[in-house]
Formats: sequence, structure tokens, C-alpha cells
Amino acid sequence: MVFQLYLMGAVYSVLGIFHFTKTGFYRPLMPKFLPNHDFLIYLSGIVEIVLGIGVFFIVTRRYALWGIIAMLTIFLIVHVNMLYPENQLGIQPWKLWLRIPIQFILIYWAYSNLNQT
Repeated sequence: MVFQLYLMGAVYSVLGIFHFTKTGFYRPLMPKFLPNHDFLIYLSGIVEIVLGIGVFFIVTRRYALWGIIAMLTIFLIVHVNMLYPENQLGIQPWKLWLRIPIQFILIYWAYSNLNQT
């Protein structure tokens, strides 16, 4: 089970770094109704890095896992927003729909590891 936690921490840390190194990838994904896209991209990157690192340490793990659950829940806004035809960015609808259950699987993955704290 510890391997799962380290994998989770590494995945979120790396994805958080991508918010800084691949910012242009994230810009078109941002819902138009949200302000300050670059700020939100960088902020979410920082949050992902901090939460990813937090998973590695027993003293912060529970907070980090709850933070990941909250973050993934908030990220559902982006995924649902992209289901609207004008926001699909040329991505096949079935791929956009597939992201919704994947998001819930990731939420469950974090939740199921709460007892590893």
C-alpha cells in the first residue's frame, strides 16, 4: 500500500510541475467564466505539488489526501465545462466523457488510502 501512496505523490507532484513547464497546454482548457487563467494554472500547479509531496509524509498524508479529494472535485468544473460543444477544443466527445468517471476513480483512490495515515 505504501507504493500506491508514493506513486500518487509522485504523479501529482509531476503533474503540478507541468503547470509551470507546459502552461500553454492548460490555457485552452480553462473555462472562460473563470478569471486570471494563468494565475489559476500556476496556483493549481502549486497545490498539486504541495499535496503530492504531502502524501509522502505520515504527518501530512491525511491532510494531503483530503486536499487531493477537494482539488479533484474542483477540477470537475473544467471537465464538465469541456462537455459543452463550444468548449471541446476538437477533442472527441467520448474522450471528454471518459474523464468524468476517471476523475471519480482518482477521488476514490485518494479516499481509499486515508486509512494509510
